[in-house]
Amino acid sequence: MICGKKGLFLLVVILLVTPVLATDRLIINSKDWKDVYSGTIYGNFIGKSPDFLTSTPHATLILNGYRTDDDLTVFSSRRFPWISGYGSTIKSRGFDSVEEEVFDSLSLELARELDDIKNFIILDDSYGYNAIAVAPYAMLSRSYVLFADKTNIVEIEDFLDERQPESILIYGHIDREVFNALERFNPETINEDGDRFANNVEIVKKYMEIKETGQVLLTNGEFIEESFMSDQYPILFIGRNNVPDKIKEYVKSSTINTGVLIGNDLVGTATVIRRELGISVFVKFARSARDPDGPIAQVEDLDIFAVPRVFLDLNISGVRYNKFTRQLEVTYRNDAEVVTYFKGSYTLVDGDNEQSFGDLDAIFIGPQSFKTVVYDVEPLVGDSAFLDVFTIFGESKNSLEFILDGRWAVSTVDIKDDTDIELRNAYYDTSKERFEVVIGNIGKKEVFVDTEIIDIILQGETLTLHSEGILDIKPGKSKKARLLAVLDERDIEANPTIRVRSFYGARESALVKIIEGEFELVLRGPTLITYLPTVLLIILIILVLLSITKKKCDSCGHKNNKFRKTCKKCGHKLK
Repeated sequence: MICGKKGLFLLVVILLVTPVLATDRLIINSKDWKDVYSGTIYGNFIGKSPDFLTSTPHATLILNGYRTDDDLTVFSSRRFPWISGYGSTIKSRGFDSVEEEVFDSLSLELARELDDIKNFIILDDSYGYNAIAVAPYAMLSRSYVLFADKTNIVEIEDFLDERQPESILIYGHIDREVFNALERFNPETINEDGDRFANNVEIVKKYMEIKETGQVLLTNGEFIEESFMSDQYPILFIGRNNVPDKIKEYVKSSTINTGVLIGNDLVGTATVIRRELGISVFVKFARSARDPDGPIAQVEDLDIFAVPRVFLDLNISGVRYNKFTRQLEVTYRNDAEVVTYFKGSYTLVDGDNEQSFGDLDAIFIGPQSFKTVVYDVEPLVGDSAFLDVFTIFGESKNSLEFILDGRWAVSTVDIKDDTDIELRNAYYDTSKERFEVVIGNIGKKEVFVDTEIIDIILQGETLTLHSEGILDIKPGKSKKARLLAVLDERDIEANPTIRVRSFYGARESALVKIIEGEFELVLRGPTLITYLPTVLLIILIILVLLSITKKKCDSCGHKNNKFRKTCKKCGHKLK
């Protein structure tokens, strides 16, 4: 144990290179993280010590940690192995007992081999951190984890019908088709509006109901490491740059007194936990070397396997002081492909004067889009003001784990924005599966509009929907903002009204004005007018086909109209 600079304790996990007794070992040889995850859970369930390859060179390095009389089983991916013919490679190194099995996909195939497992956890494999969060609870409750989406749910449903599970837990966001298919099994659901930190707290609570402990493993859910795949301690998420409030609140209210951080990438965040929450934090950052070369054995990095992560990319594209409105405009740019929430704290420095302000609640910004936030400030007197920014952001309102900070120069504009709009109507188009919001430009200038439907409940999650793009509306005209969403009967019942919020203004990149409206949820389906163009097209096609289809006379060869019974030229009877 080595004391860190900030009161953390660094641990090198010393593993014996040559075990005293021969053991049963399982090695997963796949580049697919789901195979690694499923194979590791399976190995622990059947009592075989599981390991996984992390690279091609690792395939030989890992063998230095085994005895040649160990019983080795290899699960190799047919499509994505790190090394082909791995079983033969192992035998060539002098190992006596080696069995290699080749799989297409381990998850469901291994589930079929675990005849005694009656509990299952259902996840969507798009969210790798969910798999990490549930692993200790899965091991403790002997629940096998299945990855389900709309492409494989029929196969999984058939398997569950055969197995007749005692319990099913749906964790995190899943496809609507998956949820509907599993509903007849009366599953328990953990999904707090898609908030991975809130969901994490709930699964830790379930773990603690079975086995209370004062120690947790700390990670951000971006990789698999062997200690995660054990029932010894639950996993608690911390952010990459920030500890979300949900985690802080839970630790303060719990009996947790020790955290073990896996890997050293998050030492800064772990330090915040130790300082603000007062618990001891250890860092497991390495293991003993398995390479026998050299007079002194060096330590190695931990064996870790990356899982899919959500990439966020929030930046500030400009800071402007508008002399006309006496407001500061801060424009954010979301360069990621996913929605993001942010909450800013600011200090405006103008010579010797300072003004501090910020956001009370997290603000939504759609993927690949801009959002301008406006603040009332005292008039600037200098020519070289700047803004100190400290903004936390994340993928949901309560998952603000990243930090954007820095200093931005403040430019000056003098713009009177007298654009004006009204929200005229809003409804859900059942045929096109989207909301349509009718917006009218009642001002005298061209206006740009970006629209959201806020706090709508879909599949039990409270979400914000965003329009497909920014509208450009001429004076006196109206346009429809379109917001894609799939609603079923339960969603319709959960949303008797919808709240619409539009950001608008004269500058497309600085929509500084806001209007809100509430509308009853009205459903609109296809009408006769909707189908009229299609009907006319079909009639036209039929007429064309009839006009070009002729009956040829067997007697004279004349081509007659399709409906004639006798030849127009010779009078011969037509077939």
